[in-house]
Amino acid sequence: MELEPRFSQDEIAAAVERVAGEISADYPDVTPLLVGVLTGSFIFLADLVRAMTIPLDIDFIRARSYGKGTVSSGAVEITKDIEHDVTDRVVILVEDILDTGLTLDFVGDRVRAGHPAEVKTCSLLVREGATPSDYMGLWIPPGFVVGYGIDYAEQYRGLPDIRSVPGT
Repeated sequence: MELEPRFSQDEIAAAVERVAGEISADYPDVTPLLVGVLTGSFIFLADLVRAMTIPLDIDFIRARSYGKGTVSSGAVEITKDIEHDVTDRVVILVEDILDTGLTLDFVGDRVRAGHPAEVKTCSLLVREGATPSDYMGLWIPPGFVVGYGIDYAEQYRGLPDIRSVPGT
């Protein structure tokens, strides 16, 4: 399969630095809990954390709605839950791509049930037409993308840039 370049390593790095700066500026006196939505967010979260200038805690939740396809199934399944107590915490949900918003809404509701002080969202990629995240890296048009942690049937996560899958 021939993949088409979408965002270069430099473009991604600039977006990560900008988002890290925004979060750090918003929470200079708070230790937020960043919750990576696995598996796609792990590379973004690692780079984001290294670029931030404030203390923080990290946890993960695994939620999936795509399976091995390129279209959301419409149902979200949690296969790994958060281990930190979120009571009275600032929680920032970190996701690879905000598309339909289904996964982020589902995870957000689950986290809010634990009575955090605040829940914010952070997405590396936001699909044109989607409701924006609180912290956003890059806007993307329709079509399936891979790389930088984002997969297609568990392939292409290790690409250092983001590429479009033709025909999607």
